[in-house]
Amino acid sequence: MPLDQEKPIAHPIPEEAFDWYDEYAHGFIDRRTFMARLSAITTATLTMGVLLSTLMPDYALAEQVNFNDPDIKATYLTLPSPAGHGEVRGYFVEPHKLPGKAPVVLVVHENRGLNPYIKDVARRLAKAGFVAFAPDALHPLGGYPGNDDEGRAMQRSLDRTKIEMDFIAAAKFLKSHELSSGKLGAVGFCFGGYIVNMLAAVIPDALDAGVPFYGTPAAKELRKNIKAPLLVQLAELDKRVNATWPEYESDLKANGVSYTMHMYPSCKHGFHNDSTGRYDEKNAELAWNRTIDFFTKHLV
Repeated sequence: MPLDQEKPIAHPIPEEAFDWYDEYAHGFIDRRTFMARLSAITTATLTMGVLLSTLMPDYALAEQVNFNDPDIKATYLTLPSPAGHGEVRGYFVEPHKLPGKAPVVLVVHENRGLNPYIKDVARRLAKAGFVAFAPDALHPLGGYPGNDDEGRAMQRSLDRTKIEMDFIAAAKFLKSHELSSGKLGAVGFCFGGYIVNMLAAVIPDALDAGVPFYGTPAAKELRKNIKAPLLVQLAELDKRVNATWPEYESDLKANGVSYTMHMYPSCKHGFHNDSTGRYDEKNAELAWNRTIDFFTKHLV
């Protein structure tokens, strides 16, 4: 192709755009502020459409295990949560040919409900031989609405303490499920990472292994209760969450908790989520392989 017919090289997206999206996604700025900031950096090639298509999730990209995969069986389950919102509904996935009982893993979504990415994570776990359950914190309001903006607003409107009680109820339910071997793991992302840390501190005798992806720790006064080994997955460019790590690590050491922390270089908050421009395929696969190995070691 002649030089004058070559396609223009796409303008790289500035790092601050990802930071603004993180602020927006976590409620630190509103949508108007987020869009105004993006407008200030648009160019002829770096259009608003390009920015939004990179920053916002495209869940068609997030399917690694199809729900019709013959190796898994997926359904929905509802359970009581008297101390929470009354009941919990979630996505339950098991290996299709389950030889008796198996270790169980609770999968905890981000701050926007049970979106397709998190459901796919549950299917990946079942594909690897675990029974997985992914509750939807938005069930009291009708469930994940189909888009993240509305999902975030819905989750913010719910009582945070009751949401936590719903996940505690789900964890206890899963551990005692008829398919459970009695070994319970938990993996969560962002808000879900916090929930994993919280479960480790609040139900230490129930949780056998936890993998928080870029999640903040439980309240300081609760950390002394943690017993389960933890695999802490952090992103180098995630300043907000990483700022909480030194104190958390100090408390884990002081209380003799077995933990491993991996800091993934040049990665952004959400790097495991393969539906957004923050996705880092190489490090996401490495982190996931470490997650499966960790659960295999401590649950199987």
